[in-house]
Amino acid sequence: MTAVTVDLAATPVRELNAALHAPAPAPRWRVTHPAGAHNVAVGIDAPVAVQIDGPVGYYCAGMNQQADVLVRGNAGTGLAENVMSGSVRVTGSASQSVAASGCGGLVVVDGDTGARCGIALRGADVVVGGSVGHMSAFMAQSGRIVVCGDAGHSLGDSIYEARLYVRGAVASLGTDCVEKPMRDEHRAELAGLLARAGRDDDPALFRRYGSARRLYHFDSANHAAY
Repeated sequence: MTAVTVDLAATPVRELNAALHAPAPAPRWRVTHPAGAHNVAVGIDAPVAVQIDGPVGYYCAGMNQQADVLVRGNAGTGLAENVMSGSVRVTGSASQSVAASGCGGLVVVDGDTGARCGIALRGADVVVGGSVGHMSAFMAQSGRIVVCGDAGHSLGDSIYEARLYVRGAVASLGTDCVEKPMRDEHRAELAGLLARAGRDDDPALFRRYGSARRLYHFDSANHAAY
């Protein structure tokens, strides 16, 4: 089926989003000349496919439900923020806070991401083909983050029960984040995530990180002054 084409050089982003939010939108969309526009393809709640030909700014594909959004270029801050389901993929790199508070779905960045990738993650899966910046997975509650490159400082600071898989070097681990054994179940889980992201990395080359669970419990020694 031929895609509906929207040229953002001539059409405001607000009109594009309104069309995507309409009852029974067309199943396929192509967005041209985004030129770093913000809030492109946000709040979709329909099983549509959206291809964006070029770089986008802040919060692209935020609050996504059901849709498959492909960005052929780079993305700014807050890509797929609060994603609920469906998929979001960027063929380039993305700025900070990718998939912040993401509850479900799959977010793939073929290049690198900035700081706080997967911050406060709540169930989404994130696969990064390159490296992630500092404080990634900060307070991540659930879901999985796969990093095929390196991770910056304070990975997984104050993490809850999200699972982190990193192939490269980790600059430092955050508070309460520790390396954990890679068992068969984890290698199988990782293999499935890599396959969904269209990657052929060897799961045996990754290490797993997660919560030491020391922050889960009250310790009176830490509150003696009170």
